[in-house]
Amino acid sequence: MSNKGRFITFEGVDGAGKSTHLAWFVEALRQRGIEVVLTREPGGTPLGEQLRELVLHQPMHMDTEAMLMFAGRVEHIEQVIKPALERGAWVVSDRFSDASFAYQGGGRGMDITRLSALEDWACRGFQPELTLLFDLPVEVAKLRLADAREPDKFEREQSGFFQRVRDAYLQRARQQPQRFAIIDAAQSQEQVRAQLKAVFDQL
Repeated sequence: MSNKGRFITFEGVDGAGKSTHLAWFVEALRQRGIEVVLTREPGGTPLGEQLRELVLHQPMHMDTEAMLMFAGRVEHIEQVIKPALERGAWVVSDRFSDASFAYQGGGRGMDITRLSALEDWACRGFQPELTLLFDLPVEVAKLRLADAREPDKFEREQSGFFQRVRDAYLQRARQQPQRFAIIDAAQSQEQVRAQLKAVFDQL
């Protein structure tokens, strides 16, 4: 394997089952002797975790929400992601900038050109090498969320919101097919794991 650090993100609507499979993926990399930094958005840094609490639980204008997300992302890139990549570690993040286009763009209806301007300003062209998009029908995701922990403000949204989020994710994947691998998250855990293993073997 190359000593070059690699940046991989997991994306998908709430209820897609990312967390379970993300843990398996990271452990599989570590068993190969790779240093892995597991992180998340919103969050990833002390400031990012404080912003996470605000974004997930406080009502706010969608513009404020988007700007807080990208403010936390700047810190995440500069304090965690880039330093890890520079020393040869692999970084696996539960969400990154695609989530802003899905949730604030698709879900909230924020103008995509404004989000793109924020992304250009905050990320300066920095993107994951690979994004695994866990895709499944909204009704399945909602059923899974019904059995989950106390929901945050996004998880309490109605089905129409989640459909717009899903559509925005899929549109983003169509626009950047070289970066995205779509995982059919509606299948059984074993079938999803098989899809992930195929991606892992290619890596």
